[in-house]
Amino acid sequence: MAVRIILADDHSIMLEGLKALFERDRDMEVVGMAHTGREAVRLAEKLSPDVVIMDVSMPDLNGIEATRQIMAQDPGKKVIALTIHSDARYAVEMIKAGARGYILKQCAYEEIRRAVRCVVKGEAYLSPGITGSLLGSLTGQAPEAGGGAFGFLSPREREVLQMLAEGKSSREMASMLNLSIKTVDTHKMNIMHKLKLRSVADLVRYAIREGLVEA
Repeated sequence: MAVRIILADDHSIMLEGLKALFERDRDMEVVGMAHTGREAVRLAEKLSPDVVIMDVSMPDLNGIEATRQIMAQDPGKKVIALTIHSDARYAVEMIKAGARGYILKQCAYEEIRRAVRCVVKGEAYLSPGITGSLLGSLTGQAPEAGGGAFGFLSPREREVLQMLAEGKSSREMASMLNLSIKTVDTHKMNIMHKLKLRSVADLVRYAIREGLVEA
């Protein structure tokens, strides 16, 4: 039986290219493609894939939060991060969210296929390009993971921060998150207090620096 895969990336060329490569393998099948993190969560629940290949920097809901929600749905699902980020912080946060693999976008397709086969067998897979950064983090030779937005903010606060940085209003956020406008505004105030920032512009710059949104 073919491995059922969902691809999640906000670049259509990347999605179509990966889909075309997977179609060459008889034992792998792309059953869905998502352009946002929230869409990836919905498709994972609807289609019950074996593997979700997830970009870390996704609009609407970043790949770390999307992975956390997918794993909350079904801990048996396998998520592999496919990203440009070689910073150990992102790898650590994806792994903490439940990802079983972390590979860099500059890798060859053969490595992606190898990662899929590893996680399906219950193993973990880390791209050789990230292992040095992770080792440096663990041995104190690189900046520690767990700081910044991921250390100070709750998952819901990170969602609100990302949506705020993407230009969504409190009303839009309330509708999308099924919250009251007052609750959304309370989250915004808490975020500013925790991060010691005073304006929306400061929050946007911070979200870009932390990789929650792209510049």
